Amino acid sequence: MASDRRTLLADSAIDVLADEGIRGLTHRAVDRRAAMPPGTTSAYFRTRAALLTALVTRLVQLDQAELQSVPEELPPLRTVEDLVDGMALLARQRLTGEGRRRSLARYACTVESVRDPELREILVPRENAGREAVRLFLAAHGVADVENRTHTLLTCIDGLVFDRLVSGGGVPREALEGLAAAALREEPGGSA
Repeated sequence: MASDRRTLLADSAIDVLADEGIRGLTHRAVDRRAAMPPGTTSAYFRTRAALLTALVTRLVQLDQAELQSVPEELPPLRTVEDLVDGMALLARQRLTGEGRRRSLARYACTVESVRDPELREILVPRENAGREAVRLFLAAHGVADVENRTHTLLTCIDGLVFDRLVSGGGVPREALEGLAAAALREEPGGSA
């Protein structure tokens, strides 16, 4: 029961953060969102730091579950078109519905983590099936520095998602095609 309540409170904290921003994230606001009696959140997470840590831990857990499911929703990445389709799916998931709410919360926590090494450590990108699919695709296409290219490509997608959260709209397919081409482009001197 305590574990379920902690999860409910962490999920409610994500919602508060998505709707009200970092300043709106209070124990009382989480109590209200979770429809719990006043003081419930502070009984489980005594400090704001403990609440943020629980929120970020839950956020990463939800993101990882989503990223693990990406390969199930798409065929194996064999062509550039497959890669672009996968990037488009990820962007769409991050910009709509619950994914959008998590994105808003994630970016608020990322800014907060600049001053909090514990949060930063929790937010470090994790291995997942989606990341591995990109890595394997780039390796199969002869990219020399697969780790750096994978990181750069996924970071660029993240930047496009952030831009669209702020400015509205979806990520244009042409932008994703450009990212895919850049990830596969051969470096001067002969290596990809």
